Amino acid sequence: MFKTTITSLLLATVLAGAAGAQQITLRATANSNEQDEDFDGLSVFKSYVENASNGEIAVDIFMGTQLCATGEECLAGLADGSIDIYMSTSGGVAGMFPYLQVLDLPYLMSDDRVAEAVLTGDFTTYLRDRTLEDSGEAVRLMTIGNTGGWRSFANTERRITTPADMKGLKLRAVPADLPQELIRQMGAAPTPIPWPELFTSLQTGVVEGTANGITDIMSMKFPDAGLRYMTLDQHSYVAAFWWLSNARFQEMTDDQKKIIVDGFSALQQATFASPKRKEIKAYADFRAAGGDIYVPSAEEKAAFVEAGKPVLDWFRDNVDGGSDALDTFQSAIEAAQTKVDEERAAEMR
Repeated sequence: MFKTTITSLLLATVLAGAAGAQQITLRATANSNEQDEDFDGLSVFKSYVENASNGEIAVDIFMGTQLCATGEECLAGLADGSIDIYMSTSGGVAGMFPYLQVLDLPYLMSDDRVAEAVLTGDFTTYLRDRTLEDSGEAVRLMTIGNTGGWRSFANTERRITTPADMKGLKLRAVPADLPQELIRQMGAAPTPIPWPELFTSLQTGVVEGTANGITDIMSMKFPDAGLRYMTLDQHSYVAAFWWLSNARFQEMTDDQKKIIVDGFSALQQATFASPKRKEIKAYADFRAAGGDIYVPSAEEKAAFVEAGKPVLDWFRDNVDGGSDALDTFQSAIEAAQTKVDEERAAEMR
């Protein structure tokens, strides 16, 4: 009897330990697929968090629209606790946080090194504090990564070397004001098209072009729909905003919070790296499919920059909170550019 009691107690202890090994399960989603940078980032996050917590925190990944289908729906899921982690682009949450479109403004950040310095600095903290307040403490911006490199103009009709070449083109735009205003300033006609409908819209001529990164263009097989010409003007960085339910975060111990924030740091670094690697094959595949890739000269790029300047004024005048967000963003860019220039000078000695 004594032996049986001890055995039962030991078994109960083991079972209790096993049950306690996963005290938290985080449900994470991104409305993309397993070939996307978002999945790479979530995979790194899951591995780090589960290992660092000794299994105390589990992460379940749901790609696509299993848990939610739109930015509004996904943010509501974070607020009501049905979702714990969600990745959005700025357009996906512009209805709630319009000033996040500041990262879509054209030709402000010069390259990856500057962009990554900006997004690992105080600018992300500024946006975290602001979105937390504006959501009534419901959703917490954990980090900003990348999902697709840089946006550039691509079309089915002709090579674009200057903004004048874009006149009259029907270009797909996300259903948000800022991208449509940029297309208008370039002389083209913006046509709001949902992402899942873009392939057919290119194929049937409803639109003649789009503004995307090369990895998105190739993952969606847009050359099969007639997309042939791509101009690497790289007008905006494809930022990925990673959100966490703030209620869930506040339930955690300080040790658990540390693991989570370190996990999001690892996720950010993974999404910075992933597009660079995937672009190698994507560019090769685009050319193999008959694609034409054009890099503007310094003078041509200057013409694109000049054509995009009115969008900055439009943002200040028309977007709620836009002026403060743009001032903060430009200050962060200036500091990052100085830092990167100093690093480059040291590396070139």
